[in-house]
Amino acid sequence: MNEQAVAAPGTSVSVRVPGSTGNVGPGFDTLGLALGYYDELTVTRIDSGLEFELSGEGSEHVPHTADHLVVRAMQAVFDAAGAGSLPGLRLEAHNRIPHGRGMGSSASAVVAGVLAANALLAKDLRLDPNAVLQVCSHLEGHPDNVAPTLYGGLTVSFEQDGTYVSVPVRVHRDIIPVVAIPDFEVATSLARGLLPDTVAHRTAAVTAGRAALLVEAMSNRPEYLLPATFDLLHQPFRAQAMGPSFELMTQLRDLGFAAVISGAGPTVLTLANGADAAERAVAAIERITADPDSAAHTHNSEDVSWRVMSLRVPAEGAKVGVSTQ
Repeated sequence: MNEQAVAAPGTSVSVRVPGSTGNVGPGFDTLGLALGYYDELTVTRIDSGLEFELSGEGSEHVPHTADHLVVRAMQAVFDAAGAGSLPGLRLEAHNRIPHGRGMGSSASAVVAGVLAANALLAKDLRLDPNAVLQVCSHLEGHPDNVAPTLYGGLTVSFEQDGTYVSVPVRVHRDIIPVVAIPDFEVATSLARGLLPDTVAHRTAAVTAGRAALLVEAMSNRPEYLLPATFDLLHQPFRAQAMGPSFELMTQLRDLGFAAVISGAGPTVLTLANGADAAERAVAAIERITADPDSAAHTHNSEDVSWRVMSLRVPAEGAKVGVSTQ
């Protein structure tokens, strides 16, 4: 470690990062939406070693070592900046974003670690915003979750000549995300493994059209949210891994709600057009999931419990603060 490259002991960096949902229905691996549900991280420079104080969602299962995702993200920044190994650090994290539910927990951890490390570096070594996006995207494997976590709102992402590009889109003020989070997890690797290698040309064309419409619906015409969130590219193939979620989504759509599988699932995301629609969506979700005869009620012969929350779409992404003793 180069002592001149990093802030002095006693320096603390606090990062507040929103959750996110990828795909938003038809925008597979390209669209992402920030969710106003936050993880908080404080990293303090200490003389030596690596200390942890973790609480909240998943804290008892993540490693308390250099293998922790936040630490790996921080080291990736130091590598990119040519700053060598990490200094002594104390990590204090409170996680609210549930793990393995399709709400961007890993992307939020990556962004938090990258931004914390960047803030600890000397000013002349810090990565610019584009380099931050590249590091985050490579760590996560794609930018569709890290981009909205960084920038807020809706983002459209693509890769060009080995470089990731993410374009923020302003979200209409009336749109309210309602999430229904089940008490079971689905690994992203499992959900992705269920996708076929090829799809019919018409399937691709239909989904591309809906994804294009979705950008307009999210920004200017929320009355088109229901048709705009229709997807044939990934959700039908993943149904077998999250039957209750797919059933809930289907019933909500039959009732006229713009419901999708959030990311790789199993959380169900409903995009409501206004507060009244959000209240009706919450009531419908509670009614469907409480029905013991509904397929949304049971998973692997066990009753499923659901957490239902109305959130907001934050216009801004992660926030960073620095303090010194």
